[in-house]
Amino acid sequence: MTSATEQLSATTLLRFATAGSVDDGKSTLVGRLLHDSKSVLSDQLEAVEHASRARGRQGPDLALLTDGLRAEREQGITIDVAYRYFATARRRFILADTPGHVQYTRNMVTGASTAELAVVLVDARNGVVEQTRRHAAVAALLRVPHVVLAVNKMDLVGYAESAFASIAEEFTAYASELGVPEITAIPISALAGDNVVDPSAHMDWYGGPTVLEHLETVPVSHDLTGCHARFPVQYVIRPQTAEHPDYRGYAGQIAAGTFRVGERVRVLPSGRTSTIAGIDLLGRSVDIAWTPQSVSLLLEDDLDISRGDLLVPADDAPATSQDIEATVCHLADRPLTVGQRVLLKHTTRTVKAIVKEIPSRLALDDLSQSPAPDRLVANDIGRVQVRTAEPLALDAYADSRRTGSFLLIDPADGTTLAAGMAGDSFASTARTTTTTTDEESGWNF
Repeated sequence: MTSATEQLSATTLLRFATAGSVDDGKSTLVGRLLHDSKSVLSDQLEAVEHASRARGRQGPDLALLTDGLRAEREQGITIDVAYRYFATARRRFILADTPGHVQYTRNMVTGASTAELAVVLVDARNGVVEQTRRHAAVAALLRVPHVVLAVNKMDLVGYAESAFASIAEEFTAYASELGVPEITAIPISALAGDNVVDPSAHMDWYGGPTVLEHLETVPVSHDLTGCHARFPVQYVIRPQTAEHPDYRGYAGQIAAGTFRVGERVRVLPSGRTSTIAGIDLLGRSVDIAWTPQSVSLLLEDDLDISRGDLLVPADDAPATSQDIEATVCHLADRPLTVGQRVLLKHTTRTVKAIVKEIPSRLALDDLSQSPAPDRLVANDIGRVQVRTAEPLALDAYADSRRTGSFLLIDPADGTTLAAGMAGDSFASTARTTTTTTDEESGWNF
């Protein structure tokens, strides 16, 4: 007989994020989802009920299940990304409840960067607003494969089908133009629980799934076993013991694809090749390993390999380059400027770099480009051109979200400045010419 633990481990995992304008009910939806799916512990519910009574509420304010920061509770808004983990018999979930305010756009980017599905809420009384379009654009930019339009507060418009239909039509047309591949519209009332976990008794005109049913059944497309195989080296294992005098293993987590014993691989950025002689997984030898397993690869040849190198199939290697053009979301309060010295972190490799050019800034409501800004400030998304001190092997973000992304870091204090997505997606046709020089040794390249 299969145990509950074995059943749970056999279910698939879905990462999803919620987004929407201020007061559209994101936190209430998440709270309702957790409450009605029996994913809230009794002590958590008691704490929410106590806090709700203190605020003069007659029933539990389910938004408090996700608004965990004191400032969030006091102001009644979501500030930071709140992650919650829950499971049903059909699937495990990691959800990110992201803020709705414009000044927290960077938080929404952070929460949605690893999501396979985004739930965008719209107040049925207000329809599609600027922040709704902004969140749809971010979902398109981050290549989120599934988007759910949750038209909330249907109870406040009399559960009218016409109100839902007009909003769904407008949003679907806009998101489709941005390139969102799949859009599902669901009419809900997070406060009353309509179509969140249980079907609504007030909207017999709607025959689609509830939010939870859709989350449980949407195809999980983040299976990376069929993608271009990529293995960033995290650590070189050389025990040099009497039992293993010649052991040399390259440890790390497979970022994408599958590796097999006997397969020819190429080491980047050096370009040297070898053959996989063995794969160690959890203390035992295996013939095959796939993402996201953590393994040690053994090679037939004694090559100079260290942390930050990338092992790839010999006939499927990405190009290496010191010149990177990418779309970045600026996360820090200090601006990103042309000529700025940064560190660029890609998988396990960190190199020095200089921001050579900022060709354009992105208008998130429609993905239009404002050419030649002199800087990017917090929450800005724009195109950058970066020159690195050493060659890097980046995939296009459109091909691989794992190996096509990177971070820009302040070398002075380690602050994360920006999150980048390599490739030509949303590239501006406008370009500026800026000469950047730096005479300090190690940064002039």
